[in-house]
Amino acid sequence: MPRILLTIILPLALWVWAFVDCLTTPEDEVKHLPKVVWVLIVLLFPPLGPIAWLIAGKQRGFLRAASAGAHPGHPADDRAGRPAARGGRPLAPDDDPEFLASLKKDDKDHESMLKQWEADLRRRERELRDRDEPEDGRKS
Repeated sequence: MPRILLTIILPLALWVWAFVDCLTTPEDEVKHLPKVVWVLIVLLFPPLGPIAWLIAGKQRGFLRAASAGAHPGHPADDRAGRPAARGGRPLAPDDDPEFLASLKKDDKDHESMLKQWEADLRRRERELRDRDEPEDGRKS
């Protein structure tokens, strides 16, 4: 049984896993060779192809995060030199100047709306007071 595991099941599982991983990896995370070439290597050269893919084919874990903003002008950097997530967006909302500006604009909009509501409330209270008070100033 251990012989079957080591000679058939384990290499087959490694081959299938490496093939699926290679197919689902985004093109920008593939290293050294084009993705199509890696797929062919994994398919045509078991078990060396899957092992080569695991070692040299893909940016993994901390290496991906470290290289994303390591070099100025790197594709993962935005125009201001800040690290960006996939799609060119900043990594966090507090790093995005457009988002911060929109928060300030929203705050100003809310403040002006509150001032309008307060002024409207004062006007309505004044109208109610004037309507309830008699014209000669005496209370009834």
